[in-house]
Amino acid sequence: MERLLSNIEFFTNEGDIWFKRHEHPSIEKLCELDCDLIDELIEHIASFFPKAHDALHAEYRGCASNTLYYRYRIAARFIRCNLAIFDHIPDFSDTCHCSFEYVPCPLRGECRYENVICRPEFNSKLSAAEIPVLRLWFTGLSYELIADRLHLSPHTVHNHIRNAYERLDIHSRAEFVRYASQNNLFS
Repeated sequence: MERLLSNIEFFTNEGDIWFKRHEHPSIEKLCELDCDLIDELIEHIASFFPKAHDALHAEYRGCASNTLYYRYRIAARFIRCNLAIFDHIPDFSDTCHCSFEYVPCPLRGECRYENVICRPEFNSKLSAAEIPVLRLWFTGLSYELIADRLHLSPHTVHNHIRNAYERLDIHSRAEFVRYASQNNLFS
């Protein structure tokens, strides 16, 4: 299945939202009828930014009876608050990892959704037991050193890392380090 968010750059121009796929020269305006792209974005928000997802649904519940418009408004707000600068760096990489931009906003410091919808908290889907293991794995320690520091068996450390990789759809340490860095997992 083709991922519509893969290698895509969103930006705003004169109040409208536009997007460009990095393998295509054309620029397209986002509209309500871009259902597949909007649905994939909303699914991504729900998976990785659940607080933002809930806040967006609450904010736009008044137009929920018009489903296309409702879903468009949710996607548009998320894009305006987090991805609205045209910078030639894909907002979503080829592995669909999100790269947020600091979008200037006149409501910064006053908006009730600051750090909820804009610059949202990332939900890594990691368990409480996996986080300390992966924090040390991120720094470059081996299974044995992590096991020693956390008083676990190397087998348990290996299982935590393997389970986290499966859940995050990651296949290597380098990919995990990039994922953790892009999503500020341990900062």
